[in-house]
Amino acid sequence: MRVLAIATTSCGASRVRVSENGFPSFLPREVEKIRDPSARELAKRIERIPVKVGFSETSIMSSCVKPMQKKGLEPIVLLHGFDSSCLEWRYTYPLLENAGLETWAVDVLGWGFSDLEPLPACSVGAKREHLYQLWRSYIDRPMVLVGPSLGAAVAIDFAANYPEAVTKLVLIDASIYAKGTGNMSTLPRVVAYTGVSLLKSIPLRLYANFLAFNKGSLKTFFDWTNVGRLHCLLPWWEDATVDFMITGGYNVASQIKQIKQKTLILWGEDDKIISSTTAKRLHDELPNSILHIIPECGHIPHVENPKFVVESIVQFVT
Repeated sequence: MRVLAIATTSCGASRVRVSENGFPSFLPREVEKIRDPSARELAKRIERIPVKVGFSETSIMSSCVKPMQKKGLEPIVLLHGFDSSCLEWRYTYPLLENAGLETWAVDVLGWGFSDLEPLPACSVGAKREHLYQLWRSYIDRPMVLVGPSLGAAVAIDFAANYPEAVTKLVLIDASIYAKGTGNMSTLPRVVAYTGVSLLKSIPLRLYANFLAFNKGSLKTFFDWTNVGRLHCLLPWWEDATVDFMITGGYNVASQIKQIKQKTLILWGEDDKIISSTTAKRLHDELPNSILHIIPECGHIPHVENPKFVVESIVQFVT
């Protein structure tokens, strides 16, 4: 990737070298192979900002997509699912911006495109503190926190521990009843590394796309596979993911009753990964919640039906 320019980002971000196609140089060069125009455009906006945390001697250069400008309404902060990145929001992010909402897309510590050298802890507690310090340093206003799939567990854990930081929650096809990482937490590290290495394989990622989406062409799924595994090509990805897996992962079922914030639950009617019957259970356990079932949609509505997701969020927030 040939470097053409150096740009200084705002809010304390470091200088970023930019390729001839406009991508930040810290992204794996395989980003050039992605064809999806929306993914390419959002990738160009990813930047790293320093976040100081108590478990690391140095600030973590943390990847995110920042809003063009701060606005009066509550900021929307988008998380992502397990082993993913802010590129999940490639179709939804621009629609939220066009709706006039101040929108952040934040990579959860250990995934996405942050600089994790030297490797910090990537446990649940570390992810929580990192998100809090990022929020406190750059957003510093109560936010609407949006969590899809495992990101919903991240959101519930965060809101239960820092209720003052969250005014509302949006949970999308929420993976919140799993009991952590299960047997993975007891495996020897060498075995854990073997299992984790499979997560970035193209066949497994392609199969996951067939499960996650209600419809789509093989060509589209191949491109989405390249989008979904791009962060796996960073040199610290395996170490960070193993650290998360062997420290137990998210187990937030007992925290649900602590959530007092108004909550919007969105769920794809045809979700083959987590049945939509789970949505009704969650709705019953969150008395201050609204449930929308999205017809003809799978596990990742913000990719498959972004218009529905944005209209629901805008109505919920405003």
